[in-house]
Amino acid sequence: MPDEKTFHMTPDQFRQHGHAVVDWIADYYSRIESYPVLSRVEPGQIRSSLPAQPPAKGEPFDAILGDIEKLILPGVTHWQSPNFFAFFPANASGPAILGDLLSSGLGVQGMLWATSPACTELETHVLDWLVEMLGLPQNFLSTSKGGGVIQDTASSASLCALLTARERTTNFASNKRGCDGKLVVYTSSQAHSSIEKDVQIAGLGLDNLRLIEVDENFAMRPDALARQIEQDRRSGLVPCFVCATIGTTSSNAIDPLPEIGRVCRENNLWFHVDAAMSGTAALCPEFRHTHNGVELADSYTFNPHKWMFTNFDCNCFYVADRKALIQTLSILPEYLRNKATESGAVIDYRDWQIPLGRRFRALKLWFVIRHYGIEGLQYHVRRHIELAQQFAGWVKNDARFELAAPAPLNLVCFRHKGGDEVNQKLMDRLNRSGDLYLTHTRLNGRFTLRFCVGQTNTMERHVERAWKNIQDEAI
Repeated sequence: MPDEKTFHMTPDQFRQHGHAVVDWIADYYSRIESYPVLSRVEPGQIRSSLPAQPPAKGEPFDAILGDIEKLILPGVTHWQSPNFFAFFPANASGPAILGDLLSSGLGVQGMLWATSPACTELETHVLDWLVEMLGLPQNFLSTSKGGGVIQDTASSASLCALLTARERTTNFASNKRGCDGKLVVYTSSQAHSSIEKDVQIAGLGLDNLRLIEVDENFAMRPDALARQIEQDRRSGLVPCFVCATIGTTSSNAIDPLPEIGRVCRENNLWFHVDAAMSGTAALCPEFRHTHNGVELADSYTFNPHKWMFTNFDCNCFYVADRKALIQTLSILPEYLRNKATESGAVIDYRDWQIPLGRRFRALKLWFVIRHYGIEGLQYHVRRHIELAQQFAGWVKNDARFELAAPAPLNLVCFRHKGGDEVNQKLMDRLNRSGDLYLTHTRLNGRFTLRFCVGQTNTMERHVERAWKNIQDEAI
């Protein structure tokens, strides 16, 4: 009887094609600087190059991989280019990519401890490592009342924190009856837009979000926060949640956590700290001053996928009291019941996040930490900050330009003194050149260029060339 055709890729075929993919990725990194950083395709161009109908029969793998080069690569903006200075980095690295490959190969669904104990226990252990590595409060350790979990992004982490704050404030009644329109949330006018989305998703309503004014350095003003809380209380509203930021999106401003934390304690509000990219700086003891006051936080989050060489997505979220988080998010249908869960001796991370399912993200983070070690990670953080500070010095010494905000770490906000139109055209010319990629923000209503140094392979020569291009294109 002839062998049944399964259509699957055999182990030998997988080995052959897998080698080809790894070789392609390695070659891509070796030639990445030859591509324009920002993709030049027009809207719809990639889709119009693809077949209108799916293939009726399977195609050779060589043809599929060939189309990556021919059809897909032109539409890629090269986030891993050392000339990528836009937004914040989403930096990858060799060990992270290989860890992610192994995670995909294992195909683990880690919703419960029982569905793969290693998935849960490695995650718990690595998150505890990071408490020590970043100098975070001991109450974020799994051996305390709190603990850490890997989320996809800071947006999800902040949503989990907000939902927990909502339930704690209402004595866990909102999950049953819904919101009554009285709960109020506070964050800086410079905070990430995800807080606005989280408020909508959590059912609190944008009318109950207060964007607190900032000081001359674009950091939240604790006195303005305290006044707004008191005003809302007098109006019959119920203050609930405060989000402070270590490294705002626009300017990398660092909110005064000790003062904000004290306001939260005095008013019994949930205090959440979003460290996004800048949390990684705390790997270096000399930059841990950015985290002063985080010991007052009920929750804290940062993104290794932004500046710790762990490819997207990988966010670390900590709570000082895991019981409140679990009580907020836990639902236990019969089909998820098992002896390990009922014993109370294990962590089921499905209760720490919005979705039920979860990938084995801890593998790539584990690979990164073991490959680089604390020493290697600190080296690159320090080097990136040094390069950014060097760039800021060049800006200050050029009479045509000015710094638009303090540059405490690796983000430099600057502008040409010629005004908004000049800066817009300057950025457009630079991005069209393909030699680098910058993005912008508005600070005090003025168009401002952002130069973020954090891509894995960015070196001094890349920053020097970027500054030369900026100078050459400037009027």
